[in-house]
Amino acid sequence: MQTPREKVQPCSRVVCHVRKPSLCTCYLVAGCGVPAIDPVLSGLSRIVNGEEAVPGSWPWQVSLQDSTGFHFCGGSLISEDWVVTAAHCGVKTSDLVVAGEFDQGSDAENIQVLKIAKVFKNPKFNMFTVRNDITLLKLATPARFSETVSAVCLPSANDDFPPGTLCATTGWGKTKHNAHKIPDKLQQATLPILSNADCKKYWGRKITDVMICAGASGVSSCMGDSGGPLVCQKDGAWTLVGIVSWGSGTCSTSTPAVYARVTALIPWVQQILAAN
Repeated sequence: MQTPREKVQPCSRVVCHVRKPSLCTCYLVAGCGVPAIDPVLSGLSRIVNGEEAVPGSWPWQVSLQDSTGFHFCGGSLISEDWVVTAAHCGVKTSDLVVAGEFDQGSDAENIQVLKIAKVFKNPKFNMFTVRNDITLLKLATPARFSETVSAVCLPSANDDFPPGTLCATTGWGKTKHNAHKIPDKLQQATLPILSNADCKKYWGRKITDVMICAGASGVSSCMGDSGGPLVCQKDGAWTLVGIVSWGSGTCSTSTPAVYARVTALIPWVQQILAAN
């Protein structure tokens, strides 16, 4: 059996207590997709019908906020310099990326507020069909990776995440479709991947090969989760499989949510990263 990646990686940074040198913390931020703080997922559990995440356990999750500090979408760090989110979020360079956040109601967290240098919206994005719903954000200054800030892994174009695979989605979206406000604390839910054939039973011809569906299992993404991650474990590391895109207007937990399929969009991502 393969040893999980996190067990064999050396510490990339060790911080020791000033007066007690024997008290040291190992910060593991070397590889992608391996949180220094383990997430705790209680099986098939909102983010309608989800649960609060362990603080810091999804270190690639970022909050996209306007200049007033209003959270409008999620996103994922894929390196120190780049964030991936949904094109339909309509991010502008005047918006901000907030990394290392768990509780949006707290002033005590060691968050990083990062400016956006450039927005790369997929030129094939269509607002009516919501196809190719992906945007890349180049940060003006790199994120500082730490125990609570690090990158998710990107899949390769030929990676397969078969129907039934249990994955996780996270965000600060509404926990009820008619809620007046979003939760302060980051929510998480586990949910299974559906085949596109099964997803078409709910959504018909709206589902295309640049989309992937998950849920219909008593949990759902909802408004405010958009742009955030759907991650699945591969070889011991969390990999970005989907970007929260669209779904039921009432965030129905018996209808699958639809995500941009990252494996189908990876060639465009690699092209942008290589050229910038």
